[in-house]
Amino acid sequence: MVKNILSIGALLVLLLSAVPALAQKDFTPDWSKGVVWYQIFPDRFHNGDKSNDPKVEDQSGAYPFDDSSAFQIHPWTSDWYKLQPYEVKNGKDIYFNLQRRRYGGDLQGVIDKLDYLQSLGVNAIYMNPVFWAPSSHKYDALSYHHIDPTFGPDPEGDKLLIARENPLDPSTWAWTSADKLALKLIEEVHKRKMYIIFDGVFNHIGLNSFAFQDLMKKQQASAYKDWFIVQSWRDEAKGIPFKYKGWFGVSTLPEFKEDSTGIVTGPKEYIFNATKRWMNPMDKGIAHGIDGWRLDVAYDVGHAFWKDWRKHVRSINPNAYMTAELVFSIDETKPYLSGDEFDATMNYNFAFIVHDFMVQDKKATTVTQFDAKLRELREVFGPGVAYNMQNLMDSHDATRLGSAVANPDGERFGNWGKYFNWSQKSNNKTYNARKPTPAQLQKQKLIAAFQMLYVGAPMIYYGDEAGMWGSNDPDCRKPMVWQNLKYEPETHNPDQSKHDPDAVVFNQDLLNWYKKFISLRHKYKSIRLGDYTTLQMDDAKKLYAFSRKLGQEEVIVVLNRGEQTADFTHSLLNNGKFKDAFTKKKRKQVQVKPMDLVVLVKK
Repeated sequence: MVKNILSIGALLVLLLSAVPALAQKDFTPDWSKGVVWYQIFPDRFHNGDKSNDPKVEDQSGAYPFDDSSAFQIHPWTSDWYKLQPYEVKNGKDIYFNLQRRRYGGDLQGVIDKLDYLQSLGVNAIYMNPVFWAPSSHKYDALSYHHIDPTFGPDPEGDKLLIARENPLDPSTWAWTSADKLALKLIEEVHKRKMYIIFDGVFNHIGLNSFAFQDLMKKQQASAYKDWFIVQSWRDEAKGIPFKYKGWFGVSTLPEFKEDSTGIVTGPKEYIFNATKRWMNPMDKGIAHGIDGWRLDVAYDVGHAFWKDWRKHVRSINPNAYMTAELVFSIDETKPYLSGDEFDATMNYNFAFIVHDFMVQDKKATTVTQFDAKLRELREVFGPGVAYNMQNLMDSHDATRLGSAVANPDGERFGNWGKYFNWSQKSNNKTYNARKPTPAQLQKQKLIAAFQMLYVGAPMIYYGDEAGMWGSNDPDCRKPMVWQNLKYEPETHNPDQSKHDPDAVVFNQDLLNWYKKFISLRHKYKSIRLGDYTTLQMDDAKKLYAFSRKLGQEEVIVVLNRGEQTADFTHSLLNNGKFKDAFTKKKRKQVQVKPMDLVVLVKK
């Protein structure tokens, strides 16, 4: 069955000419359109400086609230589910101990691997939180204006510098050694003509933060008494305890107070000052600062705040990029992408659509349904946003792609709450946390290729390109697999029983596949910025073909999700101007192997 579908560009031209009121100015940066993102979870990426490794006291206040049991930096190459001797001493299970583990990844480790990322073809980096915090994930910040001391070269010296500050007076804020190393990271990223954004967690702050510690101690007399949602003040005489609102009831994450104007004045000013600090450090200019922000739980901060914050960000750097963490339907997402808040989102809706079509087997959607859902998503927010959306397949909050393909026909990814729990090995003992098979890896390859050839900005979660696997949090946060390290095979189950060994090795073949399609994306501007036109849909054969076109340059992608070889013919190929993107041979008709694709180009 062949259908000719209007390209995104042509459709928008028709709509906007027919209904002038629909015209929407492109409010998104140009540099971020079509870039290849790479997400880094710092503690698990690379330990570049063993002298700064965190000590047990550095996790004081973080779940599971054990900073006294035996502790050491966890062996990077050890079997993931295997309890190490120091862990056995506390008598707790694997999931208690996984939260206590620290692997020692740091900013020097990221700097050391920038050449690796550049060779992969990455040109934009999203850093999970780097600000001072006791947890491994660092969404429980002690401050927003300092990098975690254990990410820099002098943790104890940094803590002494910080202790001398007045947090309410930015003129007293020191530049610690970790802060300066972050500036070096930014500089090294920019030297390579790459970009970098930080994670902003502005809905809540950590229990041990300077503000909340002062509030707990001084109560109504604290300078921070109006920062938080206090439900009752401590009154020992009357037996009234101190109560406050924590994010989703989590007491270690006190929420900032909001009113009709957004986050209230005190924390708002602090956030704005911290924002400027990292975007224009030391007032040396925006070339020395980060290029934008990823905003955590954006849905839990009022729109009024985001509107003011966007103005502030753009007043510092007119080309700054702002992307929101949202797991919302299209209609619920619209207010965030209307031009006065964000430029894009972490595009979980993209992941849901691709998961339904490519990960699922018996429950898979049809080619026609796949195309219709993609079209709706890419056209609803306008072309500027479409080219900026971070098209991910997994993240630090979702099962890895390598494990997703090994668990088809379970819950639908789009049923976020159910899928989140179902895909956690701790909640679902039947979840397959083993290494994916070669056939399953072929499915990952097909998904990765589509990511790189589709409209938007594909985002790779660290290690997917190396063949890492793992169920949902915390198993999706394993230490990075590197080429030069020898890893123990995975043999342990969470209950410490054993299974046949799964070799943990860097998957060079998979890396080459990612490089191959990222390179193609860089070579052809039409893939990054071109129109998208559906050329053919065949539900029976599970064949899907589309075109990416910009000017005279056109790229045709023919994808076979089926189990049989499929033929593709189209009038566009009749003139003999299309060549295979990799073999350079002219093609007038195409045969596509099962679970594979063919890419044709015309310059």
